[in-house]
Amino acid sequence: MLDSVFEEVKRKMDAAIEHFGKELAGIRTGRASVGLLDSVIVDYYGTETPLSQVATLNTPDALTITIQPWETKMIPVIEKAINLSGLGLNPTNDGKIVRLNMPKPTEERRKELTKVVRKMAEEAKIALRNVRREGLDKVKKHEKDKQATEDDARKATDKIQKIVDDHIAQVDKKTAAKEKEIMDR
Repeated sequence: MLDSVFEEVKRKMDAAIEHFGKELAGIRTGRASVGLLDSVIVDYYGTETPLSQVATLNTPDALTITIQPWETKMIPVIEKAINLSGLGLNPTNDGKIVRLNMPKPTEERRKELTKVVRKMAEEAKIALRNVRREGLDKVKKHEKDKQATEDDARKATDKIQKIVDDHIAQVDKKTAAKEKEIMDR
């Protein structure tokens, strides 16, 4: 009975970690990454479509992203979507490919970005703690309903805490890596 609680807690925590990783990918560090464009939506013949579904995205070097649309008439639409995305990037094109050159962030901007990363990390940890609380509530309910013994409930509580600790360590590791990436540029 408690195994289903563990599985649910782990699944929800894995989803929180995955979401945190996607949020981190969207932070511009001065290094080219196609993940930066995941949130860009273009108007593809009246349908809101992610940029990655209308073009090939590449990073030929550390400071450039190239966008090669499958139809050249999409270039102005792609440029407009990038300008409206709020990423602060200026697209240029040669008629076939849209290029995004990544400007190097200032020291002050890097410090701001590390604060944003820490805030995201804290939000991810809060989400993990909320999942822990839900799991512990279910364990207590099982114990109260006599579906689990007091010893089983205590073991389950310890196991859920270990799962939380492992996931918080993952958040800390990803946070440290992103901060290093930001400050090294």
